[in-house]
Amino acid sequence: MAARLKEKYHKEIKKALQKELGLDNAMAVPELDKIVINMGLGEATGNTKLLDPLVNDLALIAGQKPVTTKAKKSIAAFKVRAGMSIGAMVTLRNEKAYEFLDRLISTALPRVRDFRGVSTKSFDGRGNYTLGLRDQLIFPEIDYSKVEKLKGMNITIVTTAKDDNQARALLAHFGMPFRQGA
Repeated sequence: MAARLKEKYHKEIKKALQKELGLDNAMAVPELDKIVINMGLGEATGNTKLLDPLVNDLALIAGQKPVTTKAKKSIAAFKVRAGMSIGAMVTLRNEKAYEFLDRLISTALPRVRDFRGVSTKSFDGRGNYTLGLRDQLIFPEIDYSKVEKLKGMNITIVTTAKDDNQARALLAHFGMPFRQGA
């Protein structure tokens, strides 16, 4: 079964974007490439057992097993040595990426307290969008009673768009709730 958002992209959004952006070639229309979810945990330097709940939460949210990230350099001020586990990340592609984006837009973001929309300034100049979340409880997969510590995460949406305007148009068609007048 194909992801709902992917079907919508191929049936409606692709044609509308091609017309809106004035592209002659249908292959030049931007699309979702991958989504990278990254959770860092600075306190893991002292106690590596703190990473286990982080990895479990990320696996529930993403629907796939995360990879632990390790420090590349030793930084004495932060008590970090090269090779220490300091976080976890997941890369979602194809069906899983569309499925996650659908859940993020329709379920998770509306659960954020005092939500007025996501910033339009978080594009990187190459058509990628990064969104920072303060806690993992906005995802319905996470059991509130089992969470000991709130952990934030970065979600990077990588598109095949050539610039920020194309990426903004693509995400707007997907239903990303951008903040108005900001």
